[in-house]
Amino acid sequence: MGLPFSALLDVTLPVFLVLGFGYVAVRLGFFSDAGVEGLMKFSQGFAIPCLLFRAISTLDLGQTFQWPLLLSFYAGATTGFLAGLLGARFLFGRPWQDAVAIGFCGLFSNSLLLGLPITERAYGQNALDANYAIIAVHSPYCYALGITVMEVIRHSGRGIVSTLGAVLSGMLRNPLIIGIGAGFAVNLSGTALPSVLTEALDLMVRAALPAALFGLGGVLVRYRPEGDLLTVLYVCAISLVLHPAITWGMGQAMDLGQAPFRSAVVTAAMAPGVNAYLFANMYGVAKRVAATSVLVATALSVFTVSVWLAALG
Repeated sequence: MGLPFSALLDVTLPVFLVLGFGYVAVRLGFFSDAGVEGLMKFSQGFAIPCLLFRAISTLDLGQTFQWPLLLSFYAGATTGFLAGLLGARFLFGRPWQDAVAIGFCGLFSNSLLLGLPITERAYGQNALDANYAIIAVHSPYCYALGITVMEVIRHSGRGIVSTLGAVLSGMLRNPLIIGIGAGFAVNLSGTALPSVLTEALDLMVRAALPAALFGLGGVLVRYRPEGDLLTVLYVCAISLVLHPAITWGMGQAMDLGQAPFRSAVVTAAMAPGVNAYLFANMYGVAKRVAATSVLVATALSVFTVSVWLAALG
């Protein structure tokens, strides 16, 4: 029997309250934009890479990287991308390049800054292995898909191969990817890290998610809700309903175990991440839809995530 809805809000609300504190602090001028930039640079450039490194370096890779888990999550993500792309084009009459950026909003869920803390609060620290497996391939897969489709449509610039090479080079310099890669290297080599190093890393890890959530709240101040309401609500429906529903169906069809099933569905139920706006901004298309979708879907997910947690039991 599932938990009462009020108990489920007890799981999700603290996460969103920390995000809300950041939003209010910046909105009222108690915390500067420069402070937000510094906080996000610390959390995403240092603390979260330490978290990913520690988590992946200790994972049982054979047990964690299950193809039913990844297929369940990424089938939902890819369907969300196609639904956003085709809906934006044929339901809302947007140009193809806008449609790709809107599709990316349905593809890139906030697996890290929201998915991790909510899964941990709902099911405990030991339930996060499947989350880390999803996160390890999230950015490479989503950016490869989004950029490839965008470049096919654009037929301009440096071409697909050159652009993908530049993006791959950029990702290899990304601190999150470096943390993930270093974690795999330690795990696969069987290297035993000195305890003084792991204790120092653990201090960084404890700061990672609270700092990132507070900073994300500050970042969202920049994304004012304006215009394109039907398109934004369509993106919210894809992110908060369609993606987790497909992941749920695929997970059940492939008899995914309870722990990875929960992680996959909860992660799929997250609002679009800030990367959805960054992708739109990179190409200069559908920026208003992407920014507003990130903000509105994040607010709505306070309630929709609680519904999915209730269904999961």
